[in-house]
Amino acid sequence: MIKYIIRRLLGAIPVLFGLSIILFAFVHLLPGDPVTSLLGQHATPELRVEILKQLGLDRPLYEQYLLYIGQLASGDLGKSIINNRTVVEELALRFPATIELTLGSLLFAVGLGIPLGRLAARHVQGWPDGAVTVISLLGISIPIFVLGLTLQYIFAVQLKILPASGRIDPRLHLELRTNFVLIDSLLTGNIDAFVDALKHLILPAIALGSIPLAIITRITRASVLDVNNEDYVRTARAKGISESRVDSRHIMRNAWLPVVTVIGLQVGGLLAGAVITETVFAWPGVGRYIVEAIQDHDYLVVQSVILVFALIFLVVNLVVDIGYAFLNPRIRYS
Repeated sequence: MIKYIIRRLLGAIPVLFGLSIILFAFVHLLPGDPVTSLLGQHATPELRVEILKQLGLDRPLYEQYLLYIGQLASGDLGKSIINNRTVVEELALRFPATIELTLGSLLFAVGLGIPLGRLAARHVQGWPDGAVTVISLLGISIPIFVLGLTLQYIFAVQLKILPASGRIDPRLHLELRTNFVLIDSLLTGNIDAFVDALKHLILPAIALGSIPLAIITRITRASVLDVNNEDYVRTARAKGISESRVDSRHIMRNAWLPVVTVIGLQVGGLLAGAVITETVFAWPGVGRYIVEAIQDHDYLVVQSVILVFALIFLVVNLVVDIGYAFLNPRIRYS
């Protein structure tokens, strides 16, 4: 197992290296440049040349890339050319918000998707199966920004029961220790802030979790139906074992692998969808940070944050692969 983990981690290095090349080329192909964003109306030819030289953007692209790789190798993700804050500082400040949103969306998708998939599989070709199919098709078809704006209009504007944007009411004074609002509100005993943070989380979590919900529902249904037709399931039923025991011990135990796989894959989708969701709901996370960096042509920020996202995705998939051995003891890693 240890050798397998080490081999997978070493295999991630060329993946990240190739991604860094693609990202570096992509951001430099974007129209505009960071000097214009930095200077604005005060840009003059002489000042532009001076700033380009200070930022090292007057060098050939291959030199800029080698310098960037050197920084990454030393653990330095760079700093913003707009506010001169390091990427690490910004990630420490903003990543907790994105993690809260991602976990909330994943909890919504998994907590609702698996029961809906099992319900559809139990009543295959029945009206529950049809209703679940319609729900999953709607979830995967509606764009995140459309669903987000619709939820804001219904629950924030019309019904006025949930906040439309933000992470917490600014009028609530909360002492931040970990930058996780939900955790900090509990640590400080501020129940009002905890409840308010939960209310702010509901709409963006639903909007972001809608597509994973649909995918998890469909995969769970298909996996349960596939296992339900196996001989050992029919044998268990023929022995007179209760349906609940057959479902928990024989069907779901063997149906978990594809479900867990797709849940792991959805982490990448959630991180990508967070860019749109955080923009729509003014959520102060890393997704919104990337949007601002793209608008400002802040090259280092865009490259470094996306590489961090890619690393998280690779680690999550490694954890999912390792989890297979616990879900199915027959699986072994050489």
